[in-house]
Amino acid sequence: WDNADFSRGVGTTFYQEFLTLNTAKPPFVRDVEAKVRRYLRSSYSAAWTLKITWEKAPAYAARTDTRKTSTYQAVLTTDGFRSYILILYQEGGMRWDYTRLAATNVLIGYT
Repeated sequence: WDNADFSRGVGTTFYQEFLTLNTAKPPFVRDVEAKVRRYLRSSYSAAWTLKITWEKAPAYAARTDTRKTSTYQAVLTTDGFRSYILILYQEGGMRWDYTRLAATNVLIGYT
């Protein structure tokens, strides 16, 4: 990701950890397991999952214009042997004005 800048009091970051090795799994973890199974066509049962959310994050350098903020998540999950990450973006993708960023060769996702 590019540099998000929370210095102007716009946006927030939060996380939620799910320890599910010997406990009932909440709907969120069951959904993550279903996605891993569907996309990778393999059996998967999560032992641990972490959801990190960047909500209404402004790009560096932060401005007070909240129309150009983005919300995105990273979901890390493992069964103790295999680990996966889901990268999720708000509908419509990133809203940052890439023409104003230091690097304009922007890629959503990973390489």
